[in-house]
Amino acid sequence: MTGESARIVGNVKAALKSRGVTYADLARRIALSEASVKRVLSRGTLSLRRLEQICEAIDTSVAEVAQLQREAATERNDMLTLEQEKGLAADPQLFACYYLLANGRSNREIVNDMHTSPRAVQRWIATLKELGLLSQTSANRTRIRASAALKWRTDGPVRRMYEREVRGEFLQSLFGAQREALHFRSAELSEASCRILQRKLDRLVAEFRDLADLDSTLPSAGKRNVGFLLAMRPWVFSRFAKTVSDAARTAPQASQRIGRISQRSG
Repeated sequence: MTGESARIVGNVKAALKSRGVTYADLARRIALSEASVKRVLSRGTLSLRRLEQICEAIDTSVAEVAQLQREAATERNDMLTLEQEKGLAADPQLFACYYLLANGRSNREIVNDMHTSPRAVQRWIATLKELGLLSQTSANRTRIRASAALKWRTDGPVRRMYEREVRGEFLQSLFGAQREALHFRSAELSEASCRILQRKLDRLVAEFRDLADLDSTLPSAGKRNVGFLLAMRPWVFSRFAKTVSDAARTAPQASQRIGRISQRSG
């Protein structure tokens, strides 16, 4: 399998994963055995006709797979420049337009979603081009130059403007509904275990970014907005810390009392 073939097959596999389509599902849709599907994808022996058939079965196109291939080669940035962040932070409507474009919305969908006019959308698109966030690929199509799931600067203008509000809104949920999850654990870990856990979190963030970029090609009707929060830091619950601190202070006093009693007994 050549390098280019391997990347295309990798994109097809990623598309299957993001849509929850198993090899068995795909085999039924394209009238092959599951073993044949595995063999074709493992060996990279994809004819153009077979690739078209697979893409049709998972509601994508060869053009979209090829687009993913080109974007992978150019490595879309997952961080913006400081000036680009400033531009988005200064205008909430511009920021919303950029978010929708990054997630694959058409101009018409943005008009409907933001309850605005086509002229306003064209004005925002022109500003995004000036900021270097968009490029024109054809007369009616633009391309986002960065990942759909961006990493914002720790002390950058976007986080300074929105972080407190976003945290408050996001964590208000009880996380009990469908597609909601909240897992909190606390324990004492070694430095080595902390490093391992940090690497795993980094990989999960990268996977979220890759899925977001892949799903930006899907129709908006089949998607929903998803917030994804990962956090880790050295931390002790304040009530535990107070209890431990009080115990540490009383321990020497107790030892002194026991020592005095021992001396009297002697």
